Amino acid sequence: MKSMKLIGSLSFIWLVMAISAVAQPSSSPAPVLDNAGRALERGVEYYINPAITDSGGRFTLINRTGSCPFYVGQENVSGLEGFPVTFTPFIEGETVIRENGDLRIVFSAATICVQSTAWKLGERDPETERRLIVTGEDQSSRSTGNYFRIVKASVGTNIYEISWCPTQVCPICRFDCGTVGNLVENGKRLSALDGGVIPVQFERKA
Repeated sequence: MKSMKLIGSLSFIWLVMAISAVAQPSSSPAPVLDNAGRALERGVEYYINPAITDSGGRFTLINRTGSCPFYVGQENVSGLEGFPVTFTPFIEGETVIRENGDLRIVFSAATICVQSTAWKLGERDPETERRLIVTGEDQSSRSTGNYFRIVKASVGTNIYEISWCPTQVCPICRFDCGTVGNLVENGKRLSALDGGVIPVQFERKA
């Protein structure tokens, strides 16, 4: 009788474990890959490059107005200029950068402005109504303005788009989501939402 109870208990435990396994996601979101096919890692420096020609150069800091803060933008021409960035996932302890996950993007650079070089959703350009990407810390309670995400582009190998839609940071919030493109202003390539999209690739700093 005892052996039958033991078998019954083991069968029950096995059933619970099987149901639990089915209920779990089959896999984590795919890792974001650099231009050499390696997964992006937390804290490692990468350059962000446009994936198509004639779309400017590496992402960099732009002095838009002659004063602080600096804006996110691109070099006008392709080359070896620009600043690398680091990525920090919103999920605590995550070491690999994954698609569609909220993360902070910070330039590995110093400026004359005494402030963070983290990407932040900025103001709307009064002429185009597009939202610019600036640098600094979002002072709101959840800091949603500092969280972006990397989305796989519909075509190409290891090509992505950068968007702002921080639903991991605030699942109950409603956001006017957008994807990063460029806005040429006075000869400067600024990064902005709500327009054309710039597909990008990531190059690990040597």
